[in-house]
Formats: sequence, structure tokens, C-alpha cells
Amino acid sequence: MFRVLEKLYEAITLGAVLALVLIVWFHGSDLLSAHYWGPFFTWLHVVSGITWIGLLYYFNLVQIPTMPKIPAELKPAVGKFIAPEALFWFRWSALATIVTGLIVATLNGYVMDALTLASSQRTIGTGMWLGAIMAFNVWFIIWPNQKKALGIVKVDDAPKARAARVAMLTSRINFVLSVPMLYCMVVFRFLG
Repeated sequence: MFRVLEKLYEAITLGAVLALVLIVWFHGSDLLSAHYWGPFFTWLHVVSGITWIGLLYYFNLVQIPTMPKIPAELKPAVGKFIAPEALFWFRWSALATIVTGLIVATLNGYVMDALTLASSQRTIGTGMWLGAIMAFNVWFIIWPNQKKALGIVKVDDAPKARAARVAMLTSRINFVLSVPMLYCMVVFRFLG
């Protein structure tokens, strides 16, 4: 049994299988009904969001502050192995969070009111727009600059340093935006 836990993708599969067993057990005959899918996609949205924001907080609270303290001979391990893997999960979980969030809003009938910031959905709409800005930053600013900073895309030293700074500052912007975004999401759940 513990061998499964030693391999990441087998552990992920085990978690998914356990969730599927519980879904069938709890909801069995409801799986084909429309009212089931809103909670299901909400669950996917939460899992994706935890992964995305968890990695955002890891970058901002652990990796960025710790990098200057790491001896020069050890830094390549972070840049070559840890950061690219973390950035893979970071960008795809950002996309999954946006897609599942839009599905949830559509299934629950408030997507247009939220996106247009109608007064009835202003809180969730603000959270959605903050999340969209953050996801844009991940895919179109952070990731392209991180590819340069990590040497995935070859550039000279000056552009590499500039790219690292832009990626860090944009990640910090996302860190700041995550606080009101999460507030909007939680408040909507309780007051929605």
C-alpha cells in the first residue's frame, strides 16, 4: 500500500479513485442529474485553487525570500529541478481554477451578472476578475519571464536578470491580489 504513496502520479490517482468512490457512494443515482454538477465542479474549482494559491504562497513566502540565502553552488538545483516543476503545476492549476470557476458560475446561473459586476453578484464578480488578472499574469508575464530566468529560453545575463525581476514582481502582485480575491470568494459562499 505504501508503495503507491512513494510515486506522485500513483498517489494522485489513488486520491482521485477514493474521491470517485465517495462520489458514487454519496451521490450514486444523482450523478446524471443537473443539480449534482454544480457541487462537483465547485469541488474541482477548490482543489485547483488550493494548488494554484498554495504554490503562489510557496513562491512568495518560501522560495523568493530563501533564494538569496542559498549557497551559489546549490542554486542551480532549484532553478533546474524545483522551480520548473512547481511552475508547471502553478500555471496549469491557474488555468484549471479559471475554467472550473467559469463552469461553476455558469451552472449556478450567475456568470454574466458576475462578469459584468452587476450589483447582485459584485462580490463574486470582483473575485472572478481578480482571479482572471492573476491567471493572465501567470501565463503571459510570469511564465515567459521565468523561462528566461531559468535558462529554458536562452538569453544574455542582463535580460535574464530583468526577466527574473519582472517574474518576481508580477508574482508579488498576484500574492497581493490573492488576499482580496480569496476574501471575495469566501464572502460570496456565505453571503452569496
